[in-house]
Amino acid sequence: MKEFEMMRQLRFLIVDDTADMRELMVRVVEREGHVAETAADGVEATVALSAHRYDVMLLDLSMPRMSGEDVVRWLHAHPDRTEGMRTVVVSAWAGERRGTLQELGITSVLAKPFRRKDLTDLIADVAADMPAES
Repeated sequence: MKEFEMMRQLRFLIVDDTADMRELMVRVVEREGHVAETAADGVEATVALSAHRYDVMLLDLSMPRMSGEDVVRWLHAHPDRTEGMRTVVVSAWAGERRGTLQELGITSVLAKPFRRKDLTDLIADVAADMPAES
């Protein structure tokens, strides 16, 4: 890719039960030139995932009604919804759940609390790994 070529605009689903955290992540994702939609818990996430395709899901683990781990299990049961999507766990508890996350196939983790630069770096890495639109 040439240095001046634009990376394609990615579609993010941000799943977190904390409104301030969702708003922060939306602002950063959109500032980086991508599109962001949100879900306040795992139930809302599965509804969104059933209706739309996303390139990236930023997923909190600890949420009411349906945890992030349960969302990943739902995705395993609905593999057609995950084609081409990268799931990144955003959690303060990811280290404690490393074994479970590995069993679920989650390899990308952004630990809370994070700095804005941590998120922008992650977005840039994910965008660089995504295939260009054909």
